[in-house]
Amino acid sequence: MSFAPGENVGPYRIIEQLGQGGMASVFKAYHPALDRFVAIKVLHPAFKKEPNFLSRFQREARVVAKLEHPNIVPIYDFAEHEGQPYLVMKYIEGVTLKARLNQGPLNKEEALNIVQAVGNALTYAHERGVLHRDVKPSNILLSPDGSIYLADFGLARMAEAGASTLSKDVMLGTPQYISPEQAKGNIELHEGTDVYSFGVVLYELVVGRVPFNADTPFSIIHDHIYTPLPLPSAVNPNVPGVTERVLLKSLAKDPADRFDSVQALVGAFSSAVAEGKLPAEMETRVLGAASEFASSGEKSSHPEKDKQPVTAQGESSGSGSRRKRRWPWVAVGISSTLICLFVFLLALSSAKPEASESADRADPPPTSLGQEQESPSEQVQTRLVEALTDPAAAYERAEQLAGGGRNVLAAQAFVRAGELFLQQEAFIESADSYLRALELDRVLFEQREDVVSKFTQAAFLGAADEGIWMILERTANEAEGWPILLVIEARAHLFVGEVDHTIPLLEQALRAEGDDVLARTVWAEFELLQGDPAEAERMLGELISQQERMPPWLKEHLHRMNRAIGDEP
Repeated sequence: MSFAPGENVGPYRIIEQLGQGGMASVFKAYHPALDRFVAIKVLHPAFKKEPNFLSRFQREARVVAKLEHPNIVPIYDFAEHEGQPYLVMKYIEGVTLKARLNQGPLNKEEALNIVQAVGNALTYAHERGVLHRDVKPSNILLSPDGSIYLADFGLARMAEAGASTLSKDVMLGTPQYISPEQAKGNIELHEGTDVYSFGVVLYELVVGRVPFNADTPFSIIHDHIYTPLPLPSAVNPNVPGVTERVLLKSLAKDPADRFDSVQALVGAFSSAVAEGKLPAEMETRVLGAASEFASSGEKSSHPEKDKQPVTAQGESSGSGSRRKRRWPWVAVGISSTLICLFVFLLALSSAKPEASESADRADPPPTSLGQEQESPSEQVQTRLVEALTDPAAAYERAEQLAGGGRNVLAAQAFVRAGELFLQQEAFIESADSYLRALELDRVLFEQREDVVSKFTQAAFLGAADEGIWMILERTANEAEGWPILLVIEARAHLFVGEVDHTIPLLEQALRAEGDDVLARTVWAEFELLQGDPAEAERMLGELISQQERMPPWLKEHLHRMNRAIGDEP
């Protein structure tokens, strides 16, 4: 097998596979002649189907290899192995901007340094006629020595050369960062497409979230084309007006309405941040993509640290698609509504002597959340949990109960948090809450079908979020071999453009479960994204005809997909 660990590819010896994306796989290799490690990117097999692609690949690779800039990952070599084209790039140890943001918020100086470096890289490339076409935080690399690189210029240029074949097999660009004209499939693109994608990155830094996210990649792409941009100040009221104007201009639907160049965008953004005079206590929040969503009903999360080496592709070493996140729901303060609620519940507890702390300690814990009989103190605790209306408060209460060794009551509180998060469409947080309940009380997933159903809903609809990889990993540890995990993993790969993983996983799920409506739903999404709306519509019609045996949320999802196929601007 080519490009397998231990094999030689030209003068390079493959060490390990580091990641796999929609347009290429990346390997760490050793170059003995120069005694250094390199990153080898192997382009998608679909390129091999393009007539005369190898000759065009060599021509375009020469152009990209001439990009010599301190903020661009350099290309050392390019060739083909067994008909498979590959690029050899500098191997960089460090973290992506995405991973860095997961470690904690940026300060203003750090954020502006990154914006300036990426802007310089794009400006240099644009002056030489090279577009990036996939600007996003995971393609921005931060080296331990302080260097900042923009990766994947080579991949973008190769995609231009083979777009006629590649577009049928993989998604060009990332849905959350794709420009409207790129989303429409326009072949003739100009630097305005990079202005837009870079503008999405700036929006994420300033506002704390990307402008468009949905439960299907197609919906995200559709929103970039037709849906008005969510006003930054409406999502995060702390965004200054001068900064908001820069974001609005950079993310205009019509390229002619955007900044004329990346350099103009960076200059306007830097001036706006300086003029905005952000409060000192807000600088790290407003200029941090890991900040909480400010608008009601949005989710907040603080992913755990990821200090793995990254390659020129921007993938973490060790696993190309697994990304871990944690969800520490520690409330900074309790709102007046919750204060009133707890005062009421405290009065309720005080009115019942059996709910005293001494009685609480004396009561033996039940054996399962599904157990019908509860001690008096547990009944009070159950009422306390059921009365909670804020998911973060419910999660925090669950953590307190778990820390005190009261696992069954903690599981009940986690279930409540999961329900509340699900109501707010905070899918990853909901799935995480249900998993915490499972970890504390395994009987839950045997006795409570509603819990299983809601966890499935949360994980399935949360596949667009990178936190899904943490959910999949933890669920596999708790429920190994569960077919639904294959479907969710297939959908997660589809969202990040790794479509070559999607169908094999769906086929495996269908072999295990037979006529699995969730697997068939993802297959229809696959057909829709790969440019076959007629086949997607046919599959959706078959699924909708069987909707009597589906949960309401899945019916709604299918009808939304069906409407999206016929959407007009």
